[in-house]
Amino acid sequence: MTPTTATERFRAARDFLLRHREEYEAAYEGFAWPRPDRFNWALEWFDVIAAGNDRTALHIVEEDGTETRVSFAEMSERSDRVANWLRSHGVRAGDRIIVMLGNQAELWETALAAMKLRAVVIPATPLLGPVDLRDRVERGRARYVIARAEDTAKFDDVPGDYTRIVVGGATGGLTGGPTGGPQGGSQEPSGWVPYADASRASDVFEPDGVTRADDPLMLYFTSGTTARPKLVQHTHTSYPIGHLATMYWIGLKPGDVHLNISSPGWAKHAWSNLFAPWNAEATVFILNYTRFDPARLMAEMERNGVTSFCAPPTVWRMLIQADLTQLKHPPREVVAAGEPLNPEVIESVRRAWGVTIRDGFGQTETAVQVSNSPGQRLKEGSMGRPSPGFRVTLVDPASGKADVDEGEICLDLSSDPVGLMTGYHGDPERTAEAMAGGYYRTGDIGSRDAEGYITYIVRADDVFKASDYKISPFELESALLEHEAVAEAAVVPAPDPLRLAVPKAYVVLADGWEPNEETARALFAHSRAVLAPYKRLRRIEFAELPKTVSGKIRRIELRERTAKGEGTEYAEGDLA
Repeated sequence: MTPTTATERFRAARDFLLRHREEYEAAYEGFAWPRPDRFNWALEWFDVIAAGNDRTALHIVEEDGTETRVSFAEMSERSDRVANWLRSHGVRAGDRIIVMLGNQAELWETALAAMKLRAVVIPATPLLGPVDLRDRVERGRARYVIARAEDTAKFDDVPGDYTRIVVGGATGGLTGGPTGGPQGGSQEPSGWVPYADASRASDVFEPDGVTRADDPLMLYFTSGTTARPKLVQHTHTSYPIGHLATMYWIGLKPGDVHLNISSPGWAKHAWSNLFAPWNAEATVFILNYTRFDPARLMAEMERNGVTSFCAPPTVWRMLIQADLTQLKHPPREVVAAGEPLNPEVIESVRRAWGVTIRDGFGQTETAVQVSNSPGQRLKEGSMGRPSPGFRVTLVDPASGKADVDEGEICLDLSSDPVGLMTGYHGDPERTAEAMAGGYYRTGDIGSRDAEGYITYIVRADDVFKASDYKISPFELESALLEHEAVAEAAVVPAPDPLRLAVPKAYVVLADGWEPNEETARALFAHSRAVLAPYKRLRRIEFAELPKTVSGKIRRIELRERTAKGEGTEYAEGDLA
């Protein structure tokens, strides 16, 4: 029978990918995006799969061992109450809501409630300070803010005509239980409406209008690795439906227990802690912690039967410093995203767990565009092939010629990919630049082999020249990570009167190594042994790496620091 409703078409597309989860060619050739004119994922998908469903939708383990479990049916009911309560406080379709919560049940309740109301969520990490929040309130034209009690003081100097809603404090969250952090004192801050009052609202929700597929759903401030954050706009289809591709990449199935380490406010949180797992009818599992503890993480993964695991490269690099064999029953699926994963990390996990970390490539602006999905033959260093539903091509940045073997990774807009933003809100010039010539331009450079596998090379603005040779920081960083002294590394150009620029590495040392001349000499020797002469490291500095809230290294900050001559560095010539 041909699917007719939006829910049926969504389910048919989802089930097609599940049937072909390990058959890439069949999935890629046969998949077609469902394209409903009207669609509300919270009402027409989540509430449908939640009806009478007592399976766990969300499982949160706190650092002190306390736990929160919410079934699909309970989450549906809670989000209905929150939606009705927000409506009573004036929230209407199109209103912007800054949601600044930790990994706590109220975050998921609010996300679903806002969708049901057709309000627009502006996700924000609790790590943000007043300057960032002022920018979000002003440029996002926020009318509501929902924040934890301990974060309310950050808004004291953030002007604007917006309603303030507090989670925590004297009355706790919707159920009075854990809220993902300290309770913030004995009473609600003045001028803030207690979120807990939503528990008294009706659990019968009636939408007050239809949701058009292209209605705005989320406004994301990008990480800002190189410039002022852009404001990315997604719709009720671009993320909810677009992340069918993300579900496929991860390899999720109904009944899975999925752990994704991510900070709320980063797009990857919506990717893998909201849309992809619940598209698959899987459980979202969360472990909250203030300091990363690999042993505790693996113990909880073992105890709770985690079947799929996603983490950024920073976490993977910390994990391999521990004894991975502590985890006796590793996840069936392990993936990484955010930045390319170095081969040394992949091999360490393969030896210990018997599974291979599968890279995926995407952006805040998109779902996963390129990935190593289950069943594909993996190629060393490659991030895989285009995801089902995406037509990816490489475009020469200089000539604009498409379908080259090395160039900027782009999406062919003639295929109308569902998992792509509508544009940069309030910035038509930047949107036009990103969509020029019939392609969405990622700003990332890659190469493609004869079988269509794409290998990430570098962010376009991270490439630099040394003695007229092009240098890719990622290649040098991967070489450095082969040395046992290196836990993390970032390479940037350092000014040089003769060569114009030379490669300089900022290095975070592994346990047991000292930031001294002897260690620097060992790393220079390693560089000479494994790199071509023109790529060799010429300077080293031992320092922590500045990162965005999503864990990406801010090389622009390191370049600026290097240009100013700040810090204490070791030069290869001085140690020869």
